[in-house]
Amino acid sequence: MKKGQILEGTVEKVMFPNKGIVRSEEGRKIVVKNTVPGQKISFFVTKIRKGTCEGKLLEVLEQSPLESETCACPHFGICGGCNYQNLNYENQLELKEEQLRELLSPVFTAQGTDFDSVFEGIKPSPGVFEYRNKMEFSFGDSEKNGPLALGMHKRGSFYDIVNVEHCRIVEEDYRRILVCVRSFFEEKKCPFYHKMRHEGYLRHLLVRKAVKTGDILIDLVTTTQVQGFEEAVLLEELKKRILSLPFDGNVAGILHTRNDSLADVIKNEGTDILYGQDYFYEELLGLKFKITPFSFFQTNSLGAETLYETVREFISAENLTGSTVFDLYSGTGTIAQILSPSADKVIGVEIVEEAVEAAKENAALNGLSNCAFIAGDVLKVIDNLEEKPDLIVLDPPRDGIHPKALEKIGGKFGVENMVYISCKPTSLVRDLETLQRYGYQVMRGCGVDLFPGTCHVETCVLLGRK
Repeated sequence: MKKGQILEGTVEKVMFPNKGIVRSEEGRKIVVKNTVPGQKISFFVTKIRKGTCEGKLLEVLEQSPLESETCACPHFGICGGCNYQNLNYENQLELKEEQLRELLSPVFTAQGTDFDSVFEGIKPSPGVFEYRNKMEFSFGDSEKNGPLALGMHKRGSFYDIVNVEHCRIVEEDYRRILVCVRSFFEEKKCPFYHKMRHEGYLRHLLVRKAVKTGDILIDLVTTTQVQGFEEAVLLEELKKRILSLPFDGNVAGILHTRNDSLADVIKNEGTDILYGQDYFYEELLGLKFKITPFSFFQTNSLGAETLYETVREFISAENLTGSTVFDLYSGTGTIAQILSPSADKVIGVEIVEEAVEAAKENAALNGLSNCAFIAGDVLKVIDNLEEKPDLIVLDPPRDGIHPKALEKIGGKFGVENMVYISCKPTSLVRDLETLQRYGYQVMRGCGVDLFPGTCHVETCVLLGRK
């Protein structure tokens, strides 16, 4: 086998995240993304390494028995946003559970535990379609020098953008806004920001909608490269065009954010309110949370309730009355506030200062006086904490916990129980292996699907000290 060859094969399985495994005639393992088990495919060999090879999918020659006859989303296969829209939801859950089992079973085996006695399967999302409460759309073109596009990145492309006016993971209000804004700037012939030349005006469109209240925030993200038009007049006309739409929800605010950074991310370098306000409120498990355009909040509100109810269920056997809980990597403090009614005190630690301020504001909004939030790196802050926790909740970013922080958490406090929530199970497995060396073992574990149609999944485990 050589780089550049075009080969055919059948996908044996798909490993997390989105890694289809095909075997060559000589038995070598080839990783081909964007596939499902059972498909016969043709692929282009892109890399050859000692252990594995990588290929790029060219064509599905024969469909998998797992695939549905029709796909719910007309953009699937072109848009890079989803991976499993060609599977019915039951098959998506089975695939994700199989991936979790393969990743977690060595950890359970190492501690001498029967896997099925501890692992509780995967909990489905309450909504399979139209479940997202936040979308970040990009401006660009679908082909070089093509017409203006506003949507998601094309699968496998950094530059090409796909119009996704029929996207199924968001509600109709998102689609109305998307089409309206794209049509408006097509009429005005405004240039999008070109990533190579670093020229242009339009960058992103951020839309958030609260599931419980129906409030909507719309944020147009542009550069400051205003040429050939009066920006204030343009934005005023855009605001009127948006407000004329027949919404199912309520527009809480229309905003304009400036971003001249070179990175292809939404960065707030100044935001103006064009209409209304720059926040709305969402509700989770009876608590209110203030959401701004750039607040971290789980993108599936109803799925987040399932996840946080799982956390409460895992620690229900523990009497939290009179106890102190550490919520490390606390974000905007959702978990801390959900646990606070049962605990004596909850201390959240989060490195993003804006998230800490939001957590304090939300705690005050909910009348919770036993929550304290500290801005700082967990690795450094835990050395200065005088309180001794009775329970620790860990909800780190995708890459998991810094090894030195994990050593301090596992070795310094000696709590009887921890709850670890992870959006990347490969990082979770690595960290669980470290915590096992400090005498912890998994007592309960399950997946919670917050991302139907995609390859992503949340995992929640309860750890007990031996």
